[in-house]
Amino acid sequence: MSYLVRNYNRKKLSFTKGKGSFLYSTNGSKYLDFVQGIAVNSLGHTHPKLVETINRQSKKLWHVSNSFIIPEGEELAQKLVKKTFADFVMFQNSGAEATEAAIKVARRYFYSIGKPQKNRIICIKNSFHGRTLATIYASGSKKMTEGFGPKVQGFDHFNFGDHKKLKKLIKINTAAIMVETIMGEGGIKIIPDWCLKGLRDLCNKKKILLILDEVQCGVGRTGDFFAFEKSKVKPDIVPIAKGIGGGFPIGAVLMSKKVASGMTPGTHGSTFGGNPLAMEIANKVMSIVSNKVFLKTVKKNSYYLINNLQKIKKKFPKVIKEIRGRGYLIGIQLHVDQNNFIKALMENKLLTIRAAENVVRILPPLNVKKNEIDQALKIIYRVCSNYK
Repeated sequence: MSYLVRNYNRKKLSFTKGKGSFLYSTNGSKYLDFVQGIAVNSLGHTHPKLVETINRQSKKLWHVSNSFIIPEGEELAQKLVKKTFADFVMFQNSGAEATEAAIKVARRYFYSIGKPQKNRIICIKNSFHGRTLATIYASGSKKMTEGFGPKVQGFDHFNFGDHKKLKKLIKINTAAIMVETIMGEGGIKIIPDWCLKGLRDLCNKKKILLILDEVQCGVGRTGDFFAFEKSKVKPDIVPIAKGIGGGFPIGAVLMSKKVASGMTPGTHGSTFGGNPLAMEIANKVMSIVSNKVFLKTVKKNSYYLINNLQKIKKKFPKVIKEIRGRGYLIGIQLHVDQNNFIKALMENKLLTIRAAENVVRILPPLNVKKNEIDQALKIIYRVCSNYK
């Protein structure tokens, strides 16, 4: 009997260790892990440089209050600012915390300039911004909010791609538009570059903020450090998490100087956010994933994976409807039942995870090897071939 609350529908499978792209189960089986904690283990399991960093830092200092200067956090913030659009950074412990903090930053900015009535955030319906009370209502999903009333006010929603509705929603009390650059849980749906440019122009025209949620799609997963980089758009606020810690809990909110001006002492805090151990691990992850050669390899190998998935789709058009995504954030939209497909992949020792719209998510580590990609492709082909 398990004494854990049943808020997860857990598979009857557990693991004793992980190495790189692989997990080893308690019954001795070896699985190719293309879930990686849902895009968390950006460098795979137990990366030697991260193990070394954890061992070294854990012997020095784990935690100290944010009442004091934390040099490891100062170093990471500087790296993020130099690499991105941001002028300032605020550290959290997870993606949900980072997104919730992003909402606070946006509202606080308008309060600080004498416009407290500007507090509503516009989001895409059935998006995913976390599971805190505010972020489930930001996501606009009936399934996520059911039973958690009363409703958290302050959010308006439009359907993906409904530009007319979006424009109509902008009122005098609108503070920001917040979207995932690539929707993860929502089915691996990419916001096109021209659309991101349109959002930026719209926000400039209406004098509101643009928040791009890169918790799942950021930190190198697309082959660029941020998924929005190709568009040349400069957002006001970007929450990140998952991959930046390489498997260790960390989140962050990146922001411009303008919006950071509203965050004065006492406006936000996090007991564990920015602790020395998490910061030092993220510093090591940053030194690897922000490297131009590393990101170029991600682009090259992910193109190879997507291109070959397209070939499998052409071979089995009655099984696969569409291949979605960019980089190593990939979705296989199916004609057949996704749960049975995922189960068949798992029986063939490939781990994947579901998303909305009958999509199977493919989330390998960013440093996955070419032969491991080939192994995954063979398994996917084999499973497809079993459908009549």
